[in-house]
Amino acid sequence: MFSLRAGSSFLRSVCSVTAQSTSRTTCNALRTIVPSRGYAARSSGEAIASYDTVVPQFKTYKPITPGIRHLKRPINDHIYRGKPVRLLTAALRKKGGRNSTGRITVRFRGGGHKQRIRLVDFKRMDPGPYDVVRVEYDPGRSGHIALTKARDPKVEGGAKWKYILAPEGLRAGDVVESYRSGLPDELLKGFRGEDELEQNEAEGLSAEEIAQRAKDKSTSDSLLVGILRGTIIKPGNCVPLKLIPTGTVVHNVALSPLGKAILVRSAGTFAQVVHHEPNGRYSHVRLQSGELRKVLSNCVASIGKVSNPLWNERQLGKAGRSRWLGRRPRVRGVAMNACDHPHGGGRGKSKSNKHPVSIWGWGTKGTRTRKPGPRGPKGSNKMVLKERPRGRERKGEGATVQ
Repeated sequence: MFSLRAGSSFLRSVCSVTAQSTSRTTCNALRTIVPSRGYAARSSGEAIASYDTVVPQFKTYKPITPGIRHLKRPINDHIYRGKPVRLLTAALRKKGGRNSTGRITVRFRGGGHKQRIRLVDFKRMDPGPYDVVRVEYDPGRSGHIALTKARDPKVEGGAKWKYILAPEGLRAGDVVESYRSGLPDELLKGFRGEDELEQNEAEGLSAEEIAQRAKDKSTSDSLLVGILRGTIIKPGNCVPLKLIPTGTVVHNVALSPLGKAILVRSAGTFAQVVHHEPNGRYSHVRLQSGELRKVLSNCVASIGKVSNPLWNERQLGKAGRSRWLGRRPRVRGVAMNACDHPHGGGRGKSKSNKHPVSIWGWGTKGTRTRKPGPRGPKGSNKMVLKERPRGRERKGEGATVQ
C-alpha cells in the first residue's frame, strides 16, 4: 500500500516538472515571437499618444506646510527669471490708498513688497522689425511683457530697447513690427505703377481689351492684398484697424489715432474686428464683455490675445501672499462700529433691518447707479452700438426687463 502511494506521488512530481518545463518553454517562445510593450520607450523620446492627452496647466505642491496646500500657479516655463532692464523701469512710491491730503480714498490697501514700474510702450510709433529677446513677468499687470530690440543698427537711445505687452504664444526669437507710421516701401512695390488710363490710351487698346485688363488687375490686386495681410497680420504686430481683416482677434486697442492703447490689456482678454464701414471712417469692434463699439479706422490694435490666460484661475494659498501684493484684510460692515459703516453697531450680527448698502450709503446689491451707453443721457457715448449684456440677458434668460 505504501509503495503504491509512493509510486503515485513520484508520477505526479514527474508530471508537474514536465508541465512546468513545457510551460516555461512555451512562454519563452511567445516572448520571442510577440514584441513586448515598451513602456520605457517614453524616456528615449518616443511617447504613447493616448497617455499624452492630459497636459498639466497648473503647478501644485506637496502639502508639507499649510501655506502651499491650496497653492496653484499657472505653468509658465518660458518666463525669464532674472531682473528687468533698469533703464526701462521707474520707482513706485506707494501711497497706502491715501490721497494728497492723507485721507484714505481706497480702502484695504497698504504694505506689500517693493516694486518697480515697467515702462511699457503702448504707442509703438517707431517702425521697423524688433526681435523678441525674452518674455518677462510684470508685477504691475496680470499679463506678461516682452523685451524687444530694434534690428536697425542706427537706432539708439530709448528706441533701441522696448517693453511691449506680450500676446499669447510670443516667445524669444520671434519678430514683431509696428505699422502705425505707415507701411514700408518694400511692401508697397506691388501696388505702385504707371497710370493705367494713360497706358491704355498710349497702347491704343479697344474697350473690350481695357475691360479685360481691368478685370485681371482687380484679381491681381485682391491677391496682393491677401499677400499683404498675410505678411503683416502676425501675433504682436501693431496694425491700423482698416488693414485688419474681419474676424481677427486683437488686443491693445487705441481710441485715438495718435493716442496709446487703452482697451483690452488684461491677461487672457481679446477683442474682435467684426465690420468695416463702407465709407472707411469707422470699424466695429466687439469687446470681450459683449459690447459692440465703433472705433476710428486709423486707430491701431495689436494682433492676438493677451498672454497668461490662466491667471484668473490661480490660487494664492494663504493670506500672506495677499499681503505681499499690497492687499490688506477686507473688513465686513457688520463687524464695524456705527460711526464707521451703516451696518455697524448694535448687539450681535445685525444690520438693524436695513437694505444692504455700501459705506457711502448707496445700494450694493443690484441697485443700478448709472446708465451708460445708449440707455444713458443723450450723446453720452455715441460710439457704443450695442451695450454689454446685463442681468437676465447676461445669464441667458432673455432680454432685460425695461
